[in-house]
Amino acid sequence: MSAPTPRLRLAVALDGAGWHPAAWREPNARPGDLLKPGYWADLVREAESGLLDFVTIEDSLSIQTDAPFATEDDDRTDRVRGRLDAVLVASRIAPLTRHIGIVPTVVVTHTEPFHLSKAIATLDYVSRGRAGVRVQVAPRPRDAALFGRREFPDLSYADLRSPAGEGLLRETFAEAADYVEVLRRLWDSWEDDAEIRDVATGRFIDRDKIHYIDFEGLHFDVKGPSITPRPPQGQPVVAALAHRDRPFELVGTSADVGFVTPRTAADIASITAEIRAAQSAAGRDDETVHVFGDVVVLLDETEQGAQDRLARLNEAAGAAYESDALVFAGTPEGLADLLATWHAAGLSGFRLRPAVLPDDLRQITQRLVPELQRRGLFHDAYDAATLRGALGLPRPTSRYATTEGTPA
Repeated sequence: MSAPTPRLRLAVALDGAGWHPAAWREPNARPGDLLKPGYWADLVREAESGLLDFVTIEDSLSIQTDAPFATEDDDRTDRVRGRLDAVLVASRIAPLTRHIGIVPTVVVTHTEPFHLSKAIATLDYVSRGRAGVRVQVAPRPRDAALFGRREFPDLSYADLRSPAGEGLLRETFAEAADYVEVLRRLWDSWEDDAEIRDVATGRFIDRDKIHYIDFEGLHFDVKGPSITPRPPQGQPVVAALAHRDRPFELVGTSADVGFVTPRTAADIASITAEIRAAQSAAGRDDETVHVFGDVVVLLDETEQGAQDRLARLNEAAGAAYESDALVFAGTPEGLADLLATWHAAGLSGFRLRPAVLPDDLRQITQRLVPELQRRGLFHDAYDAATLRGALGLPRPTSRYATTEGTPA
């Protein structure tokens, strides 16, 4: 008898009014609330009502644009422009929820890992063990200009296949790998029982259980330790979006969850093979690295209804919507068929990008989830207290608790 198929994991990616550029013009959209915490709380509560494993919250350094690899921001005024800080939004809404994981996006090309380590550790405390972070690189001149500390060549997306582009990707993703390593070491720098809080002896901490990390690399020299005690999960979940070789390496060497963008079931074998090879080369064969498929979803009662809605959105946007991920416009039952096929092909979960918020999020929670449950592919209740638990990831032991690290 063959083993039962593990249940698939499900997440949603929240971005503005939805991933379609005309989403903010839909009747149920709330463009006036995009900068209000209540808007984000309502979306995450809706996701939690559907038992989803986690939400991700998009972010960027420079203003949104239809041409992300252009040197300058575009001057379009018919798109959502401007956003709140994803980590701060996550910390605001975490106490309003009880089970769902919360994973903000953070650009790691220009920011400092020390700052992010304590921000995500704080989110893990605020959420009581449901924090993660999606790391994102930004090797673009217009992002670099916001800081003035380094320069990047002006390369188009096509140029990334050139020697100069390959070199740029190699450098920035190697930096991202070092960044994640620093994050994890800083989270480990306080052993779990470093805080004593012994009033009788007057000892609040045990200094022998707080460690310098002494990380020295090409991109960072970080002594540590963190200012924030070890997070409830030990190490919050690290995720990354990957489209090709260098990002696949980052997922395999450094992440707990990788978001990928197959267009067919046949793509999945080659994508997962590259990630597993990188995982093995990094000595992580015994670790679970989830590979989630990203899909933009636009759902309706009938496939024709979904196609008509997509056509209406495209007309309002002035062009057919294009995405790095597959754009699925159809019924929840049809989407369940696709997810089941791709799950069987090797993806452990999916990150769905609602084309319109809240409409397509509600289609996910109120129609797709019941359909997946009916097929035995999705859980009926939350059964873990932390995001790592929900993903079947063990709580790691601090590396300094099992070795003779240098006390700080």
